[in-house]
Amino acid sequence: MKRIVLSAVGLLLASVPVIGHHAFGGEFDPNKPVLLKGPVTKVEWVNPHAWIHIEVTDPDGTKKDWMVEGGTPNTLLRRGITRESLKPGTVLVIDGYQARDHSLLRANGRNVTYPDGRKLFLGSSGTGAPTDGSDPNETPKPGQRGRGGR
Repeated sequence: MKRIVLSAVGLLLASVPVIGHHAFGGEFDPNKPVLLKGPVTKVEWVNPHAWIHIEVTDPDGTKKDWMVEGGTPNTLLRRGITRESLKPGTVLVIDGYQARDHSLLRANGRNVTYPDGRKLFLGSSGTGAPTDGSDPNETPKPGQRGRGGR
């Protein structure tokens, strides 16, 4: 009996990370692209996805804090995005897709553009996000921007 209980507990604990992760389509709306520009206010460098907080000023002057989900910290590091490149105050342009719950100021980031013009892929590969050629692991289709958003 003890072996059965320990096995059940082991299986339950092994499945916890899988339960916590989500597919793109479960949380974000592929029909609601967003283009956000503003300074970084905070970065959460955590697994399974890093979160970048930026202050976006609406046309009416209202300032709103958006949360933008990126890939894993390890994936972002491999693409050239570091904690140092996301320091508070750095003005970024991020394109991505808004959360399905449009009342939330939350988005899944696709690309990030730095003040010096560098453009890097921010999204998570294989999440089910719309393919637009930005993902360096995707094969570009005719008429797309090409690999890495360039």
